[in-house]
Amino acid sequence: QVQLVESGGGSVQAGGSLRLSCAASGRTLSTYVMGWFRQAPGKERDFVAAVIWRGVNVYYADFVKGRFTVSRDSAKNTVYLQMNSLKPEDTAVYYCAVRVRSTYRFYAQSDYDYWGQGTQVTVSS
Repeated sequence: QVQLVESGGGSVQAGGSLRLSCAASGRTLSTYVMGWFRQAPGKERDFVAAVIWRGVNVYYADFVKGRFTVSRDSAKNTVYLQMNSLKPEDTAVYYCAVRVRSTYRFYAQSDYDYWGQGTQVTVSS
């Protein structure tokens, strides 16, 4: 089992920044991929970004490229999502997720095995 706790959400004006954190505990040595998703009211949960836990590769959805940066601190078992130039359409609940299955898949919700509880991000115009 892996437990995930997100933090760092809040309210910000358009153009502002937030940094989300996701701390993992439990069987973290089994982690292959850590990802971020978001879900706006009435919409599906969408892929935002992912990082290969023991590698250097990171992946982003097109709508966040150049604005969001995902990083990790392996010693703290924590992944971060730095969000800059925020837009009102970025308003959503942001979730982190972990994949422990031993293949590198990360774009779909079904690719992940454990999820955090989510943190609200609200961007006002």
